[in-house]
Amino acid sequence: MTVLLSREQAAAAVATAVAERDTIQANLLELDNSFGKRLLAGAALTGESRERWDAVAADLTTLWQTFDAYSAVVDRAAELLAGLRRSAARELAEISSLLSETSVKLTRPSPALARGDLTGTGEAQVTLAAAVTDMRRAFAPATAVVNAAEAVWNETAEPLQQIGDQLAAARQQLAGLGSDALGQDLTAAEADLAQLRDVLNRDPLALWQGGRVDTLRIGRLRDRAAAAASAAGKLAALRDNASARIAAVSAAVSAASAARQDAIAARDRTIAKIVVVALPAPPDTSALAARLPDAQSLAAAGRWTRLAAELDLIEEQAATAVSQCREAERHATALLDRREELRGLLDAYQARAARLGGAEDSDLDARHARAKELLWTAPCDLAAATAAVTGYQQAVLALGRQGVDT
Repeated sequence: MTVLLSREQAAAAVATAVAERDTIQANLLELDNSFGKRLLAGAALTGESRERWDAVAADLTTLWQTFDAYSAVVDRAAELLAGLRRSAARELAEISSLLSETSVKLTRPSPALARGDLTGTGEAQVTLAAAVTDMRRAFAPATAVVNAAEAVWNETAEPLQQIGDQLAAARQQLAGLGSDALGQDLTAAEADLAQLRDVLNRDPLALWQGGRVDTLRIGRLRDRAAAAASAAGKLAALRDNASARIAAVSAAVSAASAARQDAIAARDRTIAKIVVVALPAPPDTSALAARLPDAQSLAAAGRWTRLAAELDLIEEQAATAVSQCREAERHATALLDRREELRGLLDAYQARAARLGGAEDSDLDARHARAKELLWTAPCDLAAATAAVTGYQQAVLALGRQGVDT
């Protein structure tokens, strides 16, 4: 039984219904005009996107039909309220009925065939509240699909455009470079890009996984495009500046040769002055210099890919040779430095012995003479000299302790 509303209650209830209707209408229009909705509605969809959009589109059609019927009831109630006279029991009764009873008439596809019901019409009447509940149920999945498609487009369209620009620039740079391998890499990346663009345009929801945009494939393609672009740029730069690049590598080879000469000189100095069992020999760099004419031939023949690989290898090997030569030089020099260190230590402890009154100590004199003879004899037996200096040092320290005891 309908509860009859007073004039004040009817005014409040109608105002609430109108406000709710206006909110629903605004949200529906926002959804209808959204980029995601227009994207899905205007595309020749395939796969998961087509399946989900077909279901959502049907629900949206029904939702709008429900809204139209629901809105008509709200408008009728507002119209009756606006025309209320001082004594309007009949109008108040109709408003009360419209707002609380099954006043929304809906027409749905007839379920008669599915149910085997010969008299089924597919028509139904529901309350305003029930109509709102039905619309809310349809609205939520529709917005989920639309928002997902829009998110996919927003997150992937620009990166794909950037990748396309990068690949196009690389393709332009590659012209005339004669690099079949790099050309194949570019072709594969371009095919991947075309496939991803097709997915974005025809099945964007395939890139929506676990409630977020799946950017894994785009990330891999971005890395491949960057590598191809870098390689193409490098080859183009080599073609345009081959002489300078070869000169730079030649300088690196010269630096390796110079480092080898320094290491050999340090090794010879050490061998002349220190008794050593073995010292690491610096690497031979003559083979590096012998490969430079071949690089010139590759440049003359326009074999830029092969030239780039060869120059990179020569440069890397030259840098390694420099490092090994510097290490061999440091190893040899360290032995001479150790001899100088021992000489300084011997002199320091001789001065300390004098301060402790050991100037007339024959044992100390003998130890000092032995250590000095070893350190100033070429080649120096560094191991024996170290032992002699250590013995002298300990004797001087012992003399100092005797002075303290007395």
